[in-house]
Amino acid sequence: MKIAVDISLYPLAGDYIPPIKQFIEAISAYPGLALEYNALSTQVSGEIDAVFAALRAEIGRTFEGETRAVFVMKMLGGG
Repeated sequence: MKIAVDISLYPLAGDYIPPIKQFIEAISAYPGLALEYNALSTQVSGEIDAVFAALRAEIGRTFEGETRAVFVMKMLGGG
């Protein structure tokens, strides 16, 4: 099953750009995912297992970092 996820990352720090760039660079390295970007969010689409595995790994990496952060996601099945 294919899905599309619209994801926004809000680092709770004054210097918020580096964690966002790091997340986007990391998630874009996963094979089988299509990414689209705009000023407010990143859209990740692909097979559900591949998308969730990438999100799980990179969200976990973000939460393990020094900067606290909030993720906001919307998911569309069958994308």
